[in-house]
Amino acid sequence: MDSNSSPSNTIPVVSTLASPLESPPPPALNADADSSSSSARKPFSLWPGMYHSPVTDALWEARASIFEELYDPEKVDGPPQTEFLTRTPSQSRTTILYRFSSDPILREQYRDPWNEVRIGKLVEELDALAGFISVKHCSDEDSTTRPLLLVTASVDRIVLKKPISVEVDLKIVGSVIWVGRSSLDIQLEVTRSNEDSVALTANFIFVARDSKTGKAFPVNRLSPETELEKLLYEKAEARNKLRKTRGGDRRELENGEVNRLKTLLAEGRIFSDMPALADRDSILLRDTRLENALICHPQQRNMHGRVFGGFLMHRAFELAFSTAYAFAGLVPCFLEVDHVDFLRPVDIGDFLRMKSCVLYTEVENPEHPLIYVEVVAHVTRPEMRSSEVSNTFYFTFTVRPVAKAMKNGFRIRNVVPATEEEARRVLARMDAEVLQRLDDQEGMPQ
Repeated sequence: MDSNSSPSNTIPVVSTLASPLESPPPPALNADADSSSSSARKPFSLWPGMYHSPVTDALWEARASIFEELYDPEKVDGPPQTEFLTRTPSQSRTTILYRFSSDPILREQYRDPWNEVRIGKLVEELDALAGFISVKHCSDEDSTTRPLLLVTASVDRIVLKKPISVEVDLKIVGSVIWVGRSSLDIQLEVTRSNEDSVALTANFIFVARDSKTGKAFPVNRLSPETELEKLLYEKAEARNKLRKTRGGDRRELENGEVNRLKTLLAEGRIFSDMPALADRDSILLRDTRLENALICHPQQRNMHGRVFGGFLMHRAFELAFSTAYAFAGLVPCFLEVDHVDFLRPVDIGDFLRMKSCVLYTEVENPEHPLIYVEVVAHVTRPEMRSSEVSNTFYFTFTVRPVAKAMKNGFRIRNVVPATEEEARRVLARMDAEVLQRLDDQEGMPQ
């Protein structure tokens, strides 16, 4: 992706916290009378809750007029868009700039215990930026038409290629690289200021809905201009077609599933029937589980009144990281988030339960063991005695080399399923990994 964004599309991020050594500024005496003040320009009802981060603040300040116009309550009953524009990737391209090196307060807001950027927080903000970019592409510049409802349909993949230190400035560049009839593929790349190579990549799929009927709605067309933009468009289109034909590949991998299930379940049965004889280098899948629960509050809503998708990914990452940490006994190192489908929206007031486990491990390479963690988010309604899956997240971790070097004889254990349902989940994840590696070998973008 071309990261040379124009100055108007570059958004610097500043800390949202005042220094504890400074007194807050006194309130303006004429704040109520000043119609051009920040509070007057940004009606409270239009903010994405009060769940602000430096990025959501920066995005709002950069394009406040777009969002205020799009989400003006008076436009809800307006006519739908009928004329569709042709836009270029450069028109939606946006750069977020984190000036960690010169802003110690901002640095503290993103620092993890190992002096790196908090990945969960970064993933949350990638979703916010992708949503912002989708709005830029889909706006029709008509003051009368009602706005589209743009929601995260899926995350194709998020891959961390190298650690991201909180001591150096950070840049995220994103743009729309492909559009279907009512969907958009948004690619984001994170780079460190002291080098040109990409540290993290992500692809988000957004879909457009009519804000009144809830039905799929067409989006503006995309016309790539540069050779790189054309290449990204072609690869995104190929990836979209591949998703639609993936069923045949999966059936091929499922041949002989009975034998695969029997092999997977063999060790688990020994744990159940003859625990004294079980392999001490293995552990049952159910013994790796962790769980947490939360009520979804208004402060976590987006502009459509639903719970912000990035917030869900953030919480899922924190649980997955904790699961890998408790399992390995050493600090894990995040590698990637695999494809995520947002199956149903999460509303304010929903009771959300997140359940995690280590599905399986790969220990053939002791220098680079892999830990595959599943997190399933359930929307639970106790008064209706119902529970539905909202999202399933798959995270891959390894162990930090420094931590592993300090523990002589360290070894990751194998994880074995004890039930057929667990075994099928493990096989499905293994098959998905095989297909993803085939894509990578064929030159598909990561």
